[in-house]
Amino acid sequence: MANPKKRHTSTRRDKRRTHWKLELKALTRCEHCHEPRIAHRVCPNCGYYKGRQVFEVAKKEKKKVI
Repeated sequence: MANPKKRHTSTRRDKRRTHWKLELKALTRCEHCHEPRIAHRVCPNCGYYKGRQVFEVAKKEKKKVI
């Protein structure tokens, strides 16, 4: 099995890893509630997708301050 004769530099290693970064998902505005959401996904705030309701979103109850 072949072994490398010399060690690769950190610059060479880092050049190879430049494409490993995370990409920001495409955000759009919900047509129903106008909140930002990921494109081609159901709105997590109102439950609508393409102008119709897909699921019912449960309302969050506020905590009582004592």
